[in-house]
Amino acid sequence: MDARRRDPAARLSRRGGRLLLCASFALIAVVTVVDILAPPEVHLGPFLIAAPAVTASFAGPRMTAFVGAVAVLAQAVVAIARTSLTDLNHTYQIVALVLISVIVTFFAYLRERDERRVSRLRSIAQAAQSVVLRPLPHRAGPLHIASVYLAAEEEAQMGGDLYAAARTASGTRLLIGDARGKGLDAISEASLVLGAFRVTARRETELPSLVGHLEAGVGSAEDPAGAAAPGSGAEEGADAEADDAAEAFVTALVLDIPDHEPVVRLVNCGHPPPLLLRQGRVVPLDTAATSPPLGLSDVLSPDVTVETFPFDVGDVLLLYTDGVVEARDRSRAFYPLTERIVAWAGADPPTLLARLRDDLQAYAGGHLGDDAALVAVERLAPKP
Repeated sequence: MDARRRDPAARLSRRGGRLLLCASFALIAVVTVVDILAPPEVHLGPFLIAAPAVTASFAGPRMTAFVGAVAVLAQAVVAIARTSLTDLNHTYQIVALVLISVIVTFFAYLRERDERRVSRLRSIAQAAQSVVLRPLPHRAGPLHIASVYLAAEEEAQMGGDLYAAARTASGTRLLIGDARGKGLDAISEASLVLGAFRVTARRETELPSLVGHLEAGVGSAEDPAGAAAPGSGAEEGADAEADDAAEAFVTALVLDIPDHEPVVRLVNCGHPPPLLLRQGRVVPLDTAATSPPLGLSDVLSPDVTVETFPFDVGDVLLLYTDGVVEARDRSRAFYPLTERIVAWAGADPPTLLARLRDDLQAYAGGHLGDDAALVAVERLAPKP
């Protein structure tokens, strides 16, 4: 089935377009009848310009041109009914209507061309998202997983937030992170971290070693491709690029969840702590020691600390990026994540994230100031 037919917004847009088109033709009919019946000193022909002008705002150039032609024909009928086509006043009205119709038809062509271009860009962005930010599996061993991504830049469909999952011989490893910046500027950093995670998560037996590989992935983007010759004009530009690269970093959580142990092991690299939902309570998993964000090992201490927390059957872990807790309402108050999710603590991961997503967007008025990613993980009872 065509995606447009399944999309309620697309159906609503088509209905609105049909109603507006009917309104344009109705306007032409009403103006024509009233103008014919009006006194000789009253001329309503200029109102016919509104029909093609309104049509150009939602329809393509062909329909706009057709409505303009109908309006011109209607003006000709008025001229014949009232005086004649050669009447100077009606001649000027017809000429003006033809010119306006041509202009708005051209604008409709430009608008339709730009819409096609935006549609192609959106398709490319969605394809890039499916490659770079792959969907998480719904099941991974004893885990039930759900995820949601909300990009601040709507046309980009994704930004610098990231998540990934990988199965190992003994369990599941999860990654959630937030690259500096937002939108397309942060995608390259996110893709490097995701690529490093997918390559090494299954091979490395220890989390510190895995974090080291992720750190190296971010660091590889910070090395300039080549040094500019001293005194050359490119040297100054290379220095500026190096300064930008030096500021690149990614906050991240790396988790290891064994299949047969009721625990979760995690390393926090400067990221908001995950929330544990257990029996109607919400417990932040604050680590005693936080490692520096990925990409800042040269500036801060690169010590990596692994901490272990209980994670039993029925528990749900909520992983999120700072775009969630930094969303603001009209009063500029931050989104109270911990308070909000208490009401949904008993829901499964897909339901929890669906309610949280809707509530977050409503709280922020439909526009987030930063990219936001959410991952919910529930440990299920082992199969008999």
